[in-house]
Amino acid sequence: MTSGNEIIPAPRAVEGPMRCGVLLDDSTVLWAAPGTESTERWLRAVLGAAHGLPLRPGPEEARGGVRLLVDDTLEPEAYRLSVITNWGVEIRGGDPAGVFWGAQTLRQLLGPEAFRRAPVRPGMRYGIPHQVIEDGPRFHWRGLLLDVARHFMPKEGVLRYLDLMATHKLNVLHFHLTDDQGWRVEIERHPRLTEVGSWRSRTKFGHRASPLWDDRPHGGFYTQDDIREIVAYAADRHITVVPEIDVPGHSQAAIAAYPELGNTDVVDTRALSVWDTWGINPNVLAPTDNTLRFYEDVFEEVLALFPSEFIHVGGDECPKEQWRDSPTAQARIEELGLAGEDGLQAWFIGHFDTWLAARGRRLIGWDEILEGGLADGAAVSSWRGYAGGIAAARAGHDVVMCPEQHVYLDHRQDGGAEEPVPIGYVRSLEDVYRFEPVPPGLTPEEAAHVLGTQANAWTEVMEDPARVDYQVFPRLAAFAEVAWSRLPAPERRDFAGFERRMEAHYERLDALGVGYRPPGGPKPWQKRPGVLGRPVEGAPPHR
Repeated sequence: MTSGNEIIPAPRAVEGPMRCGVLLDDSTVLWAAPGTESTERWLRAVLGAAHGLPLRPGPEEARGGVRLLVDDTLEPEAYRLSVITNWGVEIRGGDPAGVFWGAQTLRQLLGPEAFRRAPVRPGMRYGIPHQVIEDGPRFHWRGLLLDVARHFMPKEGVLRYLDLMATHKLNVLHFHLTDDQGWRVEIERHPRLTEVGSWRSRTKFGHRASPLWDDRPHGGFYTQDDIREIVAYAADRHITVVPEIDVPGHSQAAIAAYPELGNTDVVDTRALSVWDTWGINPNVLAPTDNTLRFYEDVFEEVLALFPSEFIHVGGDECPKEQWRDSPTAQARIEELGLAGEDGLQAWFIGHFDTWLAARGRRLIGWDEILEGGLADGAAVSSWRGYAGGIAAARAGHDVVMCPEQHVYLDHRQDGGAEEPVPIGYVRSLEDVYRFEPVPPGLTPEEAAHVLGTQANAWTEVMEDPARVDYQVFPRLAAFAEVAWSRLPAPERRDFAGFERRMEAHYERLDALGVGYRPPGGPKPWQKRPGVLGRPVEGAPPHR
């Protein structure tokens, strides 16, 4: 039997557990009230596969059964999981999502076998200790960015990561779909975006200074039906998918497909191909009416595919050299009376902020979009540290905290020489566990603008799903607890207790087939000897 004291992320309160409890077997029935249908389907599918438990429909009063219901006296996403001897199991949620998160906790209580796809001990009865778990999230936005532009992840891998997110009670997938190195979403009005922009002829292996290349073509994209499937699969797990379409930088894949989108009066954009290396690319979108209309077409199709409140437009790392040299860009600056090239970028972002707002959506972008002013309804992903988030919150903008120095999962997990392709600061499991999303110094009113937090998995040096697993896990478990649980100040957090609970959680990850970084360091097949990285020494700044 597993107890509530081994749950990750840590619940708010656990009464018990006691030695007695409830046994689940072939005779256990499931009663589901209106509003809990997605959790009902999920429980039958998951426990039916893992434990061979049919969980047939039964009456609400069935002794020893499982009951699901919505209780609006609880907060949104909160739940109460009651395991009562001689009575049964009940999950009450403040809304359908709360019921689902309670079901995730129930799965953990059933042991690591509950995370497999077929029974390994057929015919067993599965016991849960008598206990009551009261729980609910600290933050509304608990996100993971998955970068499928640099290295494509096939649809099945994305669905797998949605399941892994649900296991950890994360509820926002930031889907990074376009960049210089690839365009990953089908746009029917502009088919060359995927015909040309979705693949590159070769790929830099390691950091951009590495002499190594993978000479195999790399690519892939999601059809619109693939996207509909991903979004629906996420919604069944109470996860919102927020798409990112990068403008006006990080756009060479689009320019390679449609050269007229680039600064044709400065460079021969017809000679550009999808970029095969990493870094900040000088080829950015031209600030023309044609470019605006083209991306309005793109966003119209994106809005039809993604019902999310927020649409991410990137807005980061946009070099201004081509605009400085472009008569077309300079004429637009003069025509609009803008404050130079920075003002031109603010105008570009502002156009799409207005365009999205007129369609009932909200723009979100990286913290560079603060430069030059930002419309009231726009939100900011603070990535360059805490400063962007502080500035956004103090200006009245909602913010998602994802500072590079703390929760970029491409950064190395240890300072040892065996760490594969070491990038950035050392961010150990403990470092992530002690990350605090709310910047110090904010007033309560300003802190209320912090929607939540997000860990970012950038895939420049993650060439396959095994590398993604290694970089993301186990740190995503620590991040999930930071995002969900109401933890004390970083220096007072019980990391030793978290490590103890991780002993049980590693067994769950093993059952799920997650290729995480072991506590003792990488396995031989997880290393990348001789592949150049970009380690940064010392402690990351807290600013």
